[in-house]
Amino acid sequence: MSPRRNRPKGGEKPTESESRTGGDRFGLQGTESWQGEEWSIRHVAGASAAGKRYRCPGCDQEIPSGAPHLVAWPEYGGVDERRHWHKACWNAKDRRTTRVQRSRNAPRY
Repeated sequence: MSPRRNRPKGGEKPTESESRTGGDRFGLQGTESWQGEEWSIRHVAGASAAGKRYRCPGCDQEIPSGAPHLVAWPEYGGVDERRHWHKACWNAKDRRTTRVQRSRNAPRY
């Protein structure tokens, strides 16, 4: 018995959801409106984030190395405006208050 092939043979077109969200090897990418701006969003798999740590602006907690999360930035913003969010924090961004309680020594991001 030969092994099962998981990869499609060449020449096939991407599915509608892949072409709409920009599915590629870097993760699913799309756009979303928030606070009157268009934001680009890219989902990052846990394996792609190995070795790096980020601070989520939604909850002010650290995103551990290797954890799946997403990156959001304004559509017309630069590289410096990218922020790494927990998926749940991004989904709840409209329900959170703007007053984040930090200790005196806590870093901003």
